[in-house]
Amino acid sequence: MSRQTIIEKILSSHSSKRLYANDVGICNVDFCFSQDGTTSLVLDSLSQLKASLKYPKKYAMFIDHSSPSPNVGVSGVHAQMRSFANKYKNRIFDVGCGISHQLIVEEGFAYPGALILGADSHTSTAGALGAAAFGMGSTDIAVALTTGKNWFKVPPTYKIVVSGKLPVGVFSKDIILSIIHKLGAAGATYKSVEFGGSVIDKLSMDALFTITNMTIEFGAKCGLIAPDARVFSYLSKIGVKKQKAVLADKNCNYQRVIEFDISKLTPYVAKPHAVDNGVRVEEVEGKKIDQAFLGTCTNGRLEDLEIAAKILEGKKVHPDVKFFVAPASQRIMLEALRKGIIRIILEAGGLILPPGCGGCVGTHQGVPADGEVVISTANRNFKGRMGNPLSFIYLGSPATVVASAIKGKITDPRKYIKAIKK
Repeated sequence: MSRQTIIEKILSSHSSKRLYANDVGICNVDFCFSQDGTTSLVLDSLSQLKASLKYPKKYAMFIDHSSPSPNVGVSGVHAQMRSFANKYKNRIFDVGCGISHQLIVEEGFAYPGALILGADSHTSTAGALGAAAFGMGSTDIAVALTTGKNWFKVPPTYKIVVSGKLPVGVFSKDIILSIIHKLGAAGATYKSVEFGGSVIDKLSMDALFTITNMTIEFGAKCGLIAPDARVFSYLSKIGVKKQKAVLADKNCNYQRVIEFDISKLTPYVAKPHAVDNGVRVEEVEGKKIDQAFLGTCTNGRLEDLEIAAKILEGKKVHPDVKFFVAPASQRIMLEALRKGIIRIILEAGGLILPPGCGGCVGTHQGVPADGEVVISTANRNFKGRMGNPLSFIYLGSPATVVASAIKGKITDPRKYIKAIKK
């Protein structure tokens, strides 16, 4: 019997047969979700299918993309979501709760071996817990909601091995930006990507979520990290009992194994207007910025805010820079408040936004003016991503974004990190 990768095992366990790369199988789904930018399409699809929600405990809706509502039309969508949830008794996370991808893991919907479908492209975030998490179209979500299952073509697997010694001032965001730059935006199209290696083995859970969140940015169907003690500890703290790891078999059939030694990696920045348009920070250092944004489902976690606070403490944001910070969830915001992180950010001249996606997707909260330059911890920098196609978005780690906010120009964060470590 042939050996299997993680994705082959998970899909097989949810199907009636043993599946391998490129096989097609009908699989039972553990959990589905949608957000306020996609839920109307899901509900419309349910209506067109003349179907109802048969598995309310397996479905949650999140009001995060336009939270709070910026206009009457969006308020109507939010009202529709609340009405649906009231009727069918499925979970809804309302204004201020946070971003779907963070709440999926915080609320225990994701666990090793789970099969999760989300009407949002960055659903792959949950792969850091060893779950198979796929972003799908709203019609596919509707099918799963009314039947409890869907069909899947099993993606072939790439194994990405990250080794070496993590340099000072280099973070998981720098690692994934450099990988995306080297592989290209289509470098792993419709693949399942397993991340491993000595560096991955030492990163925190917050850092791992950053890695799997951005897997979609080089074309992958999902990103996975084999669960270990970090995952089991994280799940125990939030009360999740489903902790049976699904691991790849030895000598399984990876379509490709790619190794990255990051010992000489420096902080990385993605230039406008593509995530794979990456360079070392030295190549863009000195570029004047108008706005800095710390947050999103990629880097709005507590560890990211802690990094910001360590750099910001006792300093001020440059007077020409608007610095916005959006924690990924209410729970993170409250913990940052308890630790004094929020105070440090505010005293430095930053502005705290409610937990949500508004500043990232450009629905509201910090839309840049024509020609303005933004450096952000988000996962995308396409034209118009933050609401204005005439602005320019650079992507970087929380450390790079905060250092740049202080200097008023794109800045290598390593001198700040070294000062902290002393």
